[in-house]
Order: sequence, then C-alpha cells, then structure tokens
Amino acid sequence: MKVYISVDIEGTAGIASWSATNLGDPEHRAAAQEMTLEAVAACQGALDAGATELYVKDAHDSGRNMDLSLFPREARVIFDWTLTPDSMVAGLDGTFDALMFVGYHSPAGLPGSPLSHTMNRGNNYVKINGELASEFLLHAYVGAARGVPSVMVSGDKLLCGHAREFVPGIQTAPVKEGLGRATVNLTPQLACERIREAAREGLLRRDRCHLAVPETLTMEIGFKDHFKALRASHYPGATLVDPYTVTYTAASVDEMMTARMFIL
Repeated sequence: MKVYISVDIEGTAGIASWSATNLGDPEHRAAAQEMTLEAVAACQGALDAGATELYVKDAHDSGRNMDLSLFPREARVIFDWTLTPDSMVAGLDGTFDALMFVGYHSPAGLPGSPLSHTMNRGNNYVKINGELASEFLLHAYVGAARGVPSVMVSGDKLLCGHAREFVPGIQTAPVKEGLGRATVNLTPQLACERIREAAREGLLRRDRCHLAVPETLTMEIGFKDHFKALRASHYPGATLVDPYTVTYTAASVDEMMTARMFIL
C-alpha cells in the first residue's frame, strides 16, 4: 500500500505562538522536532497497517522544517514547494491508497486554536459551497478528486470535529485544544501514541472514508484587507461581492485549487 502524509505545524502538540512556527526563530527548533515526531508516528501507524511506500510532505511555510534522519527507511520526504495548485499534497495522484494529515489546525473563522487560519493570515474565512473550509478540506478534496480517501487527521480538537463533518469515517487524533490565546496540549509521548493508532486504524478502515466531490465548487474568500479583495477580483471568473469578499465558481477541484493558488 502506498500512503501520502501531509504534515503541518500549527496543529502539533505544544505550540501556541506564531513565533514557534517560523524557521530560524528560537522557539521553532522544539516545534519542528515535535512536528517530525508526530509525522514519524503517522508513518509507523501506516506501516503497522501494512503500508509499503510512504510519501511525506513537509507542508508548513518554508517546507523545510522536519528532521529527515528520524524517518523510517520506507519514507520519502518532500521538502520545499513544487509551486503547483495541489500545494500541501503536491505529487498526490491515483496511485496512492490513502491520504493522511498530521499537525493540521482549525480554519480561519473557527476558534479551535490561537493559530487558526486558512492558507495564510490574510483572510477572515474561506468557504466552499457555503461551508467553512479548512486546509484539511481543500486538500482532502484534491485527494477525493484523484480517488484517494482521506483516512486520518491529527491536530486541534475543533479541526478534528470539522473533518468528521465531511468524512464521517475518518480517524482523528486531537492532540491539543484552544483555550483563549492558550492551548491545552497532550505530552509528546501520548500525542504520538494516539497519532500512530489513528493512522493504523484509518488505513485499515479506508473503505469507510468517502468524500463526495460536488459538481461545482463555489469558493468564497473574506479578505481582511479590501485592496487584497480588489486584486483577487481581477482573476478570470472571480467576482467582487463587496469590498472584502470575492467568489469564484469552479467546475472541478483542480480548477478551484488553481484559482486559490493565485487569489488567496
């Protein structure tokens, strides 16, 4: 079995500040270590379930956060960015049997964490067909369009609940919970144990993880700055609904993700 694992940092245990997510910041080293350990735990869970090939995407900011030396020999780790519309699941195609998400976080508009956001910090929300969309949902749709089920997600508690709304059969491993500007976190040992178990169970139960792709997808972005909305509205097919809001209707996931790449 061939498994793709996309790894972010804001949803990992122990992180509560933006500074910890920035490459080169003194806080980043510990955060990147935890990001690596949780990614490795997902790899181990996938191997426990019979996976033979693992592709792991460092999907946070620089794309150069994790420690390659800690991964099992079956893993191939993707650093930096392909600059393609599939973004945080770059290279995912129909040859994969399952897609997993580690260290993911609540979207902008959902108070699951002090680090809630969607793709960047320049918007108040992103919606797809009227539903609040997370980075998980955007990329789960990429997987679904290629016939690859999203079987497991770890991150903050509200993000895990959000994921189950769209993929009821998905296995979740909440490792933290937002509390005002704070986060309440599991210890690294317990977080990794739960991620490993969720990854194993998710892969074994992947036939239950169906995400239907709508025939049309209307993406709505509520920008924080009116001038960014104005700029985005010049993308072919985009509409400026009000000074802060842009919509774009796509006939496919690839079309939607291409638009997102240029306007968000």
